[in-house]
Amino acid sequence: MTIKQRDRADGDDDPVESMLKKSGCLELHYKVMECINSTKDWRKCQEEVNEFRSCVSKHKESQTRRQ
Repeated sequence: MTIKQRDRADGDDDPVESMLKKSGCLELHYKVMECINSTKDWRKCQEEVNEFRSCVSKHKESQTRRQ
């Protein structure tokens, strides 16, 4: 099973998905969710979790520098 962005009938984006899309980390979020779904154990997904965490941290740093 592949996890992908949900289709929303009302056209509104999920606020979390919108934020992750703007940060450039949405695909890594999906990668984490796919790993957790397939392994049923988040501890086995540390590589994916760390990639996602790094992406979010880099985005936060770039936002802080802009201010």
